[in-house]
Amino acid sequence: MFPTVVRIFSLLVGMGTLLLGTGLLSTLLAVRGDIEHFSAQLIGIISAIYFLGFVSGAWLCPPLIRRSGPVRVFAALAAGACATALLHGLFVDPLAWIVLRFVMGICAMGLYLVAESWLNAQIEPAYRGRTFSVYMTVNLVAIGAGQFLLLPYGARELATFVIAALFCALALVPIALTRMNEPRPATTPSLDLRRLIGISPLGTSGALLTGLGNGAFWGLGALFAQRMGHSEGGIAAFMASVIVGGALLQIPIGHLSDRRDRRAVLASVCFLSAAAVAGAWCFAPGPRPMLLACATLYGGFSFSLYSLAVAHTNDHIDPRDALETARGLLLLNGVGAILGPLLAGTAMTVFGPPALLVWLGAMPALLGLFALYRMRVGARIPIARQCDFVPMARTGPVVLEMDPRTSIAGPGYARDAHQP
Repeated sequence: MFPTVVRIFSLLVGMGTLLLGTGLLSTLLAVRGDIEHFSAQLIGIISAIYFLGFVSGAWLCPPLIRRSGPVRVFAALAAGACATALLHGLFVDPLAWIVLRFVMGICAMGLYLVAESWLNAQIEPAYRGRTFSVYMTVNLVAIGAGQFLLLPYGARELATFVIAALFCALALVPIALTRMNEPRPATTPSLDLRRLIGISPLGTSGALLTGLGNGAFWGLGALFAQRMGHSEGGIAAFMASVIVGGALLQIPIGHLSDRRDRRAVLASVCFLSAAAVAGAWCFAPGPRPMLLACATLYGGFSFSLYSLAVAHTNDHIDPRDALETARGLLLLNGVGAILGPLLAGTAMTVFGPPALLVWLGAMPALLGLFALYRMRVGARIPIARQCDFVPMARTGPVVLEMDPRTSIAGPGYARDAHQP
């Protein structure tokens, strides 16, 4: 395993550096938008546009990569992300930010596609699962650490936008200097929604509802903390606590789901997530340690739900369909991430900042109720036939080829799944 990590170290450093910048920029825009008196609905729209660009990039970037090559495209997109981050600070205007966030979403997806294709090409089959977990951990740690880059200069200063742009540019260095061979071109994912629903109504509902909830958190969580009166340090701590919780609790929850009826575990985690939000409601204006504790629990439970939904869906499919199914669920989750900030932002504009907590609690509660219903009407999968849980984070579709559950069909299938 150690030689494998050494071989992909430059890729992990590059992606971690990129996520430091993009993680900072997401929080920075919410805080600065509030300073500029943007409404919560408008900030929600700006956030939704980023996810629209991110999802659109899954279709727009693969032809570009095939035509120009992954190294050239990565360099161009890293430069585009750097310039876009700077332009956010130079043109503090809602319409400009909407356009720029769409471009940033496309750039981010393209960078994921290239880096993850490169990553896949370097991994031996025996180490796919462990490398996948390392990569997911790097994702969450980098995004969480990026929250504290808000503190040196604050949201009012152009220098903070420069920091975000700097990390987007620096991500190019370790990858451009790598001596590894170029990866194969990325493929375009597909989404057969009717087929996915037929395979697992609970899994598809979980992918959509977690996108609705988590997308709202990513876009509006910092805005909520600011409007509740927290300082920039408090905002960074609040956002980072949710992310750290997501990194810490996924594996224990996953191990439990491998040994119990996964639907029961999913329902329990849903209601615990909603309970953590209720605790945050009580402590939002009060002592910060209690709010951060609730935020950590919320992140641990809510960030586990998408992984549980994917695992539950995999319990019901032929292993040869695992890769296509995982990519479809990821895109469905992205659709939810587009709609979540739009709807939650509107609710915050009408009812005030606590409306975000209502939204964040309602999504897992609805999913938990549906899980209880499916336990009554659906057949139980024997525990011996359940697939293994794998922790997942926000990422691109290519890295799913490293998910050990997709390797059952063999690397040849994973490599050619989308070829005509």
